[in-house]
Amino acid sequence: MNGILKFENKRVVVTGGTSGIGREVVKLLASEGARVALLDRDVDVVPPNVANYRVDLSDSAATEDVFKRAIDDLGGIDILCNNAGIGSTRNIVDVSLDEWERVFAVNVRAVYQGTRLAIPKMLEQGGGSIVNTASAAGLIGLPDRAAYCASKGAVIALTRQVAVQYAKFGIRCNSVCPGTVDSPWVGRLLAESPDADKMRQQLIDRQPMGRLATPKEIAVAIAFLAGPDAAFITGTELVVDGGILAS
Repeated sequence: MNGILKFENKRVVVTGGTSGIGREVVKLLASEGARVALLDRDVDVVPPNVANYRVDLSDSAATEDVFKRAIDDLGGIDILCNNAGIGSTRNIVDVSLDEWERVFAVNVRAVYQGTRLAIPKMLEQGGGSIVNTASAAGLIGLPDRAAYCASKGAVIALTRQVAVQYAKFGIRCNSVCPGTVDSPWVGRLLAESPDADKMRQQLIDRQPMGRLATPKEIAVAIAFLAGPDAAFITGTELVVDGGILAS
């Protein structure tokens, strides 16, 4: 960021902001002068000078209420980072309807709700930026990720539609598509594996760069799309996957 406060006084809402990618997004934008509202299930530990709102994003009514309060408390919204997401490690035959619906509730419906509430405020002020955390899994098929792949594909499609709909009003909408990130969710996946070392190596091996991404690397990509350097970018996917899609 070269010491320039590119986000000074920008009003930002970040979902899933207490760990992994979301936490790094919150830290980065706050350090660059943004006023940040963080929405997550666990808000006990947050960076200084960040407003936090506890919410389970799979709860539709609670999500609607908390988004409205956060935007009102900020006095508007310049940037929305729909980052919260949950995983699923089952194929289409084995994934239950309850699990399928929970994945879509957090990964897709919460994106819809936040975007739907942010856009009228952005229209009033003449523009804004929305960045959705999708996944490389939304662009390719991965074994045992039926609900996850489908949900992230939906996020990518919604991102494009919103971008086209609102480009002429100064509202940009883009998505970031990470590969496998060394995140708390991957940590939990490894902890549940009978052979964590083998699984970790398998995750590393599918990325041609030979390592997992760091949460900060994805946060930097999100900040780029959210900020002024990406002023002519909308409706696209920024793939940050260590080369998975190219292989």
